[in-house]
Amino acid sequence: MIPANIDDYRILAKKRLPKYLFEYIDGGAFSETTLRNNTSDLQKIALRQRVLRDISSVDTSCQLFGQDWKLPVILAPVGIAGLNARRGEVLAAQAAEEKGVPFCLSTVSACSIEEVRQGIQNPIWFQLYMIKDRGFINSMLERAVAAGTDTLIFTVDMPVPSTRYRDIRSGLSGGSMLRRQSARFIQSALSPAWAWDVGVMGRPHTLGNIAPMLGKNAGIDAFWAWLNQNFDASVTWKTLEMIRANWKGKLIIKGILDPEDAREAAQLGADAVVVSNHGGRQLDGALSSIQALPAIAEAVQGDIKILMDSGVRSGLDIVRALALGADAVMIGRPWVYGLAAAKKKGVLDVLSILENEMRVAMALAGCNRLADVNKTILA
Repeated sequence: MIPANIDDYRILAKKRLPKYLFEYIDGGAFSETTLRNNTSDLQKIALRQRVLRDISSVDTSCQLFGQDWKLPVILAPVGIAGLNARRGEVLAAQAAEEKGVPFCLSTVSACSIEEVRQGIQNPIWFQLYMIKDRGFINSMLERAVAAGTDTLIFTVDMPVPSTRYRDIRSGLSGGSMLRRQSARFIQSALSPAWAWDVGVMGRPHTLGNIAPMLGKNAGIDAFWAWLNQNFDASVTWKTLEMIRANWKGKLIIKGILDPEDAREAAQLGADAVVVSNHGGRQLDGALSSIQALPAIAEAVQGDIKILMDSGVRSGLDIVRALALGADAVMIGRPWVYGLAAAKKKGVLDVLSILENEMRVAMALAGCNRLADVNKTILA
């Protein structure tokens, strides 16, 4: 199959990856109601089709935090994404750099921030969870500064990890250690291309940024155990004030679904919020991100930038989000599907698909610039 859209890359990723990795990427919390609504609610938004307008020079470029980008798209932080292809986060960062869009590395990446930085020309963004060990937090902030990072995304919607039934069934997190390891071994053996590319040639598997906390040769079970024990459920806005005081660069708060929380983030001194339900992976039954977006845009009224993620699967979805108040969108699953299916080329192709779809949508809605994309283009 020659992939034509993001769904095609999802199919290719499913064919190539061991089941436990694909289900981790693809799945959501509990019954996955919010996961499904994220995409379906976007698809219900209709645009006004306009005709006989000069749309010969559609421009998709934007400016975020004083820097010009070719698309209003950020590659979102995705945990252990680097296991989907050999040194995967390095490849994704390289693709983002070539396409002129930001790349954000997860705290729980497979490749460390130092390794990713060495593979590209320009600094990346970095995402941080609040971990109980404040020494680890301070160390990661220092490492981010040393890598040249000036944009920090602080994820606030995961004080406790939610239950994901697909991960239990696949053996990623369910059952005894023996059952989990046996399931993952069998699934990996059934995906020989991945097993060779990542399992053998992709060593070392050090779990990147948290490797110093886990010790030498720690596996994925040790990773999950450490993660579950170290998420900090006591975090409050007061805690975040400490991060804001110690971080001199741009600060983005990710995981906002309520207008009051958006206003709180603005008052704190955040430079942006990400309207996000963690891709439907946390509170099942929460609002879809696109449902939450308009009220948040109204609440902050341009005081800070608004990004959105969760459910974006096309360039048309990007236009829909911008029309409802987002300054840019973040994509997670789409770039990981591309990475899993075709490595760096897959990520490049995914970004090219989104760009082309976005250009077509803008043109047929009568828009030449992103400034033209607003509520007036909604049917």
